[in-house]
Amino acid sequence: MLPPILTENAMEKFAAQDPDFEAKVRASFARQGLMTNLGAKMVQVTPGEVVLELPYRDDITQQQSFVHGAAVAAIVDTACGYSALSLLPAGFDVVTVEYKVNFVAPAVGEKMIARGRVTKAGRTLTVCSGDCYAVRDGREKLIATLQATMMAVQS
Repeated sequence: MLPPILTENAMEKFAAQDPDFEAKVRASFARQGLMTNLGAKMVQVTPGEVVLELPYRDDITQQQSFVHGAAVAAIVDTACGYSALSLLPAGFDVVTVEYKVNFVAPAVGEKMIARGRVTKAGRTLTVCSGDCYAVRDGREKLIATLQATMMAVQS
């Protein structure tokens, strides 16, 4: 199990409103065609925090053999969305209403790890942040950071 995601600005711990939050989040993730096609896996779900992994594959790279920025953004956006969903009551889902991503280094490594966390939870809108790391020879390097707003919708 990975250690909890804590940063200086995100020390608040959240409580899930749905006792079955993890099963709900994992079931929703399993229905995502894009994540299936990319080969992403959900490795950790806690209230307000989700971690995804994406193994390196040639068919998700750009012309310089880096994992394509669209794939990187997709896994960080998804990790953020599911971090928001983990806090919502049963009967709700989330959709992304906006995000901004900064790519800070090439996506080179055996796998990418996306960590999404809730910054501020609301009834309708939830602000999240996420980071993506390339893992190379067991060492993580930050490759992208993202801020997103998720909207709760009845499912």
